[in-house]
Amino acid sequence: MQNNFTKKEAESIIHWYDKNKRSLPWRDTNNPYDVWLSEIMLQQTRIEAVKDKFIQFKEALPTIQDLADCEEDTLFRLWEGLGYYNRARNLKKCATIIHQELNDIFPTHYEELIQLPGIGDYTASAIASICANEAVMAIDGNVLRILARYIEEKRDIRDKNTIQELRNILSPIYQYSLSFSSLNQGLMELGETICIPKGKPLCSICPLSKKCLTHKHSTYAEIPYRSPLKKRRIEKRTVLIVRDYHNFLVHKRPAHGLLANLYEFINVEGHLSKKESLHIIQKLGYAPTHIHSLPQAKHLFSHIEWDMIAYEIQIEEIQLEHLEKDYLSLSKKELAHYAIPSAFKTYIHYYALRD
Repeated sequence: MQNNFTKKEAESIIHWYDKNKRSLPWRDTNNPYDVWLSEIMLQQTRIEAVKDKFIQFKEALPTIQDLADCEEDTLFRLWEGLGYYNRARNLKKCATIIHQELNDIFPTHYEELIQLPGIGDYTASAIASICANEAVMAIDGNVLRILARYIEEKRDIRDKNTIQELRNILSPIYQYSLSFSSLNQGLMELGETICIPKGKPLCSICPLSKKCLTHKHSTYAEIPYRSPLKKRRIEKRTVLIVRDYHNFLVHKRPAHGLLANLYEFINVEGHLSKKESLHIIQKLGYAPTHIHSLPQAKHLFSHIEWDMIAYEIQIEEIQLEHLEKDYLSLSKKELAHYAIPSAFKTYIHYYALRD
């Protein structure tokens, strides 16, 4: 394929990165734990949303052993707001293996890393190149966008054949002796700060602009092309926030499926009337004293969209003796220590349950 990267282009990216890289809490620590944690957090999440969470997480769990020993509820509370909680579960699984089987020594080579749970090709390549300067390609969505624009690739970059051909643009430079740590991080940084996905890229300060065909032809608005994802299924739900004068009634979700093992306000399928909602609480053994409507809310998951209405239902006193063990009565202060999914953030903010 024409317009492959050469050693000259690679060196220009390395030089640009070493001069322009941002200060990030996980950058240049030479700690594979930091790189791993940041890369997992950054999946599906913006850097600005991750920085503070990363610092909080590391303060609470500074070592692999701390993460391996962490209770799941505590882990989910630390992860709250980042979504996709299976990432947090896999962090703990991975940390447990490293602690128990590898004596807390985090691997830094691709072939070892790819064997660990929750670590795929990109994350293994990122850790290996950044921490061991291993000559492996770390290609995420940002890098794919750069490569597609560099050669003016008009085909679908969700297609595996297109992805492979884009990888082939980079492959020749991995035969040279280079700073692969700076090269891979430089490509990521270019995609995040210069060759941006929305709006006009900052081509005037891009080290690749002289040979970039999309820059030459001003076709950045069309490239890269991504085929549409499958449309989300809309699911109507009713959230029932049950409280007495001091506490809220919350429920722990099942161990499998969507939002597994997280705590939530009672919610059911469909948009229920006040009368239907009161009937549900009465079936739990409570005598409601008041009900009023709360703001509507929406939340997007990868495959479904929750369209929520909600009611606050007041009762005299939350008693748990007659309920299943997965129900809790929690004060505002106590709720701060439990992971409530961001699907309910409208109601978390409504009651000022988080700082």
